[in-house]
Amino acid sequence: MQLKRNTGLIILFLLILAFTILSIFIDHNPILPFDTRASLFIQHYQADWLDKLMLAISFFGELPWSLISVLVVAAIFYWQKYKREGLYIASILVSGLIILAIKNLINRPRPTAFYVRLVEVNRFQSYPSGHVLSYVLFFGFLIFLMDRLPTIPKATRNVVTYLSAFLMIFIAPSRIYLGAHWFTDTLGGFLLGLICLFPLCYFYLKKENTSTNSN
Repeated sequence: MQLKRNTGLIILFLLILAFTILSIFIDHNPILPFDTRASLFIQHYQADWLDKLMLAISFFGELPWSLISVLVVAAIFYWQKYKREGLYIASILVSGLIILAIKNLINRPRPTAFYVRLVEVNRFQSYPSGHVLSYVLFFGFLIFLMDRLPTIPKATRNVVTYLSAFLMIFIAPSRIYLGAHWFTDTLGGFLLGLICLFPLCYFYLKKENTSTNSN
């Protein structure tokens, strides 16, 4: 148990270190040739149906739908007698304050039509990607819960797991395709999402183990 805890802390430290280094680098280099090439590569094939698909994938990260989605799912868990899980899911909303603070601190501008094709125009700063962070945190935690809650019907757990994994995998390419973010924005969002997901899962398991030992 102690070994697993130490390994987890090492992984968390490395994630924080990687995110910190990337953030400092982006702060000093807001426009990168690599990012431009990555965007042009992903946008090489363009079609109306693909625009709609990428917009659909990004839908759950748009305000106010991102807030509504978290609250609705939290309410469903709470209503189905998974009260602790519902409260943990609701706590994900705190990540909105974290992403807003870092965006304002780095203050990286969004991609412009000078560099890439813009399918979607956004208001807030570019780094890190709030969509990627929220998808990794929200859908990642749902996958975690589906593994921890065998009392939920298997068919439901499979659907939630596969759908969540699909959205987590394709949210970064969708943001780049839409011209909403650079590749390094999505990388930063992915790292920060994992950093936020780690303590959420850790405290959930810690409470779970405490309850088991007390019984």
